[in-house]
Amino acid sequence: MPMPFRLSHRMKRVLLLVFSWLSVVGAAAQIVRRPIPDKLVVLTFDDGPVTHATFVAPLLKKYGFGGTFFVCEFPPDFADKTRYMSWAQMQQLDKMGFEVASHTLTHKHVNRINKDQLTAELDSLEQRCKTHGIPRPVNFAYPAYDTSPTAFEVLKEKGYDFARTGGNRLYNPKVDHPYLIPSFTTKADNRQQIMDAFQQARNGNILVLTIHGVPDYAHDWVTTPPALFEEYLKYLHDNHYKVIALRDLTRYIDVKAAQQLSLPAN
Repeated sequence: MPMPFRLSHRMKRVLLLVFSWLSVVGAAAQIVRRPIPDKLVVLTFDDGPVTHATFVAPLLKKYGFGGTFFVCEFPPDFADKTRYMSWAQMQQLDKMGFEVASHTLTHKHVNRINKDQLTAELDSLEQRCKTHGIPRPVNFAYPAYDTSPTAFEVLKEKGYDFARTGGNRLYNPKVDHPYLIPSFTTKADNRQQIMDAFQQARNGNILVLTIHGVPDYAHDWVTTPPALFEEYLKYLHDNHYKVIALRDLTRYIDVKAAQQLSLPAN
């Protein structure tokens, strides 16, 4: 009678590691629904400054680029239309084919409010969009790049696909949870950093840019000079980059599979 085969404790550990590795590889393969091309760039715009409507949007149309505009009613001077877009201008962005997405209604830092308050902020921004004929937002940008586990919970409950933060690094969909998409912030004094980042958009890594006013009349510390912004767009165009809105990432990423990636607990 043959002796029963028994695995050693060490062999069991090795097999467990192998199965875990295969599970990770399989999950990563499910996340990417089609190969991510090199030179893929996502343009996102925060806070709703008036120059997004008067300067940025026409320039994007000139180059045939997509973009996501994360809008809000920035306090205390949202009513000052020399600084901020009107809802009619936001509506026009949607009609031009750009994505209009959520930055909370009043630029609330999500780590400073509770679940009910955040839900109300998102609901109110969604209602503004509905009133002006703009599709319900399904993507989000964290004001001031602050995040929180409560925000992750609310975004999931409300069926949001992606949420963008900062961090000044590339986005790797196989590693980064879609509620923690990193981005580089353009400013007046970091041209070389942005130009270097363009070169890193390869091997499955996606470059996401966060851009505030061009220029920003309300927040000069995050302004992007118009000439510099146009230089970036011309470089992307002349060097054959694919420039899309955040919502267009669903062409490449299976959101449900990606949302199985782990999120920080605090």
